Amino acid sequence: MEAFLVSTGLVAIAEIGDKTMLLAIVLAARFRKPWPILAGILVATLANHGLAATIGSVAGHSLNGPWMKWVLGVLFIGFGAWALIPDRFEDDEAPSAVRAGSVFLTTAIAFFFVEMGDKTQVATVALAAKFHSILLVAAGTTLGMMIANAPAVWIGEAAATRLPLRYIRWAAAACFAAIGVWILIAG
Repeated sequence: MEAFLVSTGLVAIAEIGDKTMLLAIVLAARFRKPWPILAGILVATLANHGLAATIGSVAGHSLNGPWMKWVLGVLFIGFGAWALIPDRFEDDEAPSAVRAGSVFLTTAIAFFFVEMGDKTQVATVALAAKFHSILLVAAGTTLGMMIANAPAVWIGEAAATRLPLRYIRWAAAACFAAIGVWILIAG
């Protein structure tokens, strides 16, 4: 249960103000169909984070050793530093499926690709390597993603522009760094 709760909380905080949240706002403003957008986010995140958790779990089992805690600890501290850097969403990052597909398909494809290499995807790999649980980590990070992005879809850009994103980024950075230190100390 720890893997699920840590994964959920970490991603929910880290995802606020991230480019995928900005993508959710853009899609909500463009299509004004929240249910297919939320379903697309869910499907894309399950696929993306399921793959990331599988890679992390395999790596965690294969690369097990006393040095692994140092690698994971330093990675999470690095994620903390990375979380301090604001994301910028650029229209050319979204796939061109907007013209050809449904709202659901457009959202699923866009979210899957925009999340590639993102800090929450990389964190999912590291969390699965730490906890050795594909299901709990992928479920937790997916729930965290939905907790952060559902309000962006429902409330839209007006509310999102009022959030103190700088402070939220600092909180996410502190959470990542705290987990990194915890891994190094508790091993």
